[in-house]
Amino acid sequence: MAGLLSAKDYPKQETPPPAAVAYREEALRLGAGIDGRDCAYGENLYQRIALFVPPRPNGSVLAYMHGGGWTSGFKEMLAFMAPAFCDAGIIFASMGYRLAPDHLFPDQFDDTGRGLAWLHGHVGEYGGNSARIFVGGHSAGGHYAALLSVRRDWQARHGLPPDAIKGCLPVSGVFDLTSSGGLSARPRFLGPAESGHDAPASPIKHDLRNAPPFLMAHGDKDFPHLMRQAADMERALQAAGVAAERIVFAGCDHFQSSLATADASKPWRRRSVEWMMAHSRIGVGAI
Repeated sequence: MAGLLSAKDYPKQETPPPAAVAYREEALRLGAGIDGRDCAYGENLYQRIALFVPPRPNGSVLAYMHGGGWTSGFKEMLAFMAPAFCDAGIIFASMGYRLAPDHLFPDQFDDTGRGLAWLHGHVGEYGGNSARIFVGGHSAGGHYAALLSVRRDWQARHGLPPDAIKGCLPVSGVFDLTSSGGLSARPRFLGPAESGHDAPASPIKHDLRNAPPFLMAHGDKDFPHLMRQAADMERALQAAGVAAERIVFAGCDHFQSSLATADASKPWRRRSVEWMMAHSRIGVGAI
């Protein structure tokens, strides 16, 4: 186990759009000097977790995944989020996963399951409770957090109980990858169209009745199709009897919504901690 990696430690990735590049630079600037433990759950460089452990852990764990259109990004981008959770006694685990186009669905989904299995087996060594693991993520990471939460066909092969996830916190997540989802193009991580992965990879297309509670968020200037998908997912969860609520960041676009998660003036930072504490059945600490 060692300190965290830097951007230059990773292989060359596809260059994201300018707005995404600016977001990454700002996220890294905000996270500069926040160091954690680099924990491997696989042999690939991306199959690692940046673990941020508070001085006095209360047992709860948030496993969070970065965005990047399934083709770019790395776990260190989310270091800026760690202090707010660590201040509240929550272990923050930024989970990496292999990227498209070199790795197509379901490789990345399998990675996130393996990462959760590692946390389930090892988080007790750092003061965490394996029965208090929550998942979240931004954009593509929010997609995988939701997919892990609603599907029940991956836990057994990773040695996990069906209810391994206590709750889901997707920010600007993607919930519908089918033609009804409104995406401008079919994401390449799904592989060829004949693969048939569009519906299985879409959280909203699954039986939601056994899903854990959801705390969803997005900006009011987010991508229109993602705002619509979030509203549809919230309604679908509630119709299935699942507790679901949604926070809208005023004045925030897709990338600003991610940065807003660490902004004390925005509602998500405090609400996410309160929400996790409530679903962990423990008291609220410092926020």
